[in-house]
Amino acid sequence: MPEFLLTIIRSVIAFMLLMVMTRIMGKKQLSQLTFFDYCVGITIGSIASALAIDQNIKISNGIVGLIILGVFPVLLAYGGLKSIKFRKITDGTPSILIENGKVLERNLFKSKVAIDELMLFLREKNIFKVTDVEMAILETNGQLSVMKKSDQQPLTPKQLGLTVNAEHGPAIVIMDGKLMDKSLSSLGYSKEWLLGEIGKQGASTYEDVFLAQIDSNGNVFVDLYNDNLQQHKVKQKPLLAASLKKVQADLESFSQQTNNPEAKKMYSQQAANLQTTIESILPYLK
Repeated sequence: MPEFLLTIIRSVIAFMLLMVMTRIMGKKQLSQLTFFDYCVGITIGSIASALAIDQNIKISNGIVGLIILGVFPVLLAYGGLKSIKFRKITDGTPSILIENGKVLERNLFKSKVAIDELMLFLREKNIFKVTDVEMAILETNGQLSVMKKSDQQPLTPKQLGLTVNAEHGPAIVIMDGKLMDKSLSSLGYSKEWLLGEIGKQGASTYEDVFLAQIDSNGNVFVDLYNDNLQQHKVKQKPLLAASLKKVQADLESFSQQTNNPEAKKMYSQQAANLQTTIESILPYLK
């Protein structure tokens, strides 16, 4: 067999094994790396590259090595879930570097962190004064977690005694010109209402829209395929019908969200009344 063809076959085998090992070891190997995870990742990559190009290594030996190094992190992770002491041995423990605005030099020395590196970590957290820090902890994955002192933390609506409406992440309702029916219906909006909203921003049909999102307040962001499309006048009657249906859907949603029996009954009754009104005036809004 030609050498280049053998290299291609070995490379494909090594790549497929790496994919399998990555799936087995889980997402932790991709993000929150401990020192052990870091070493395992480098070793597995080295074995895979050697397996791909080194003809002196038997394919079977490379496969066995990859499997063993891939199974070890899984076994250690399982052991860490069952025993805190075992997890401390394999992953280590966090180190407190700053406490009450004072740097703990002994812990810095144990963690092999220089003072300029500590200041770099703090600046990455937008902190320039050590005295602003209540506690700083060097995590097992090498990241620095920082808690500011109370007088340095930003105010929140809760601290001011203010009530704010709960928000959800913006939902995609149109993607690549295709309507996401499930996403739209889960938010309680109708197709007619959405068509009216994208029409305000220059789209005639769903196919004109590259991306459309709806936020918690019902605001619609629209990105068109053709950014030079001119906004055209929207027919107000169908839009009014869609808006009434949206209000009726909101009332039904409020009825499901509240635990107050009286409020639930009130919302349901108003939704039913509005539905009756919509049905009576709908012929005049077409």
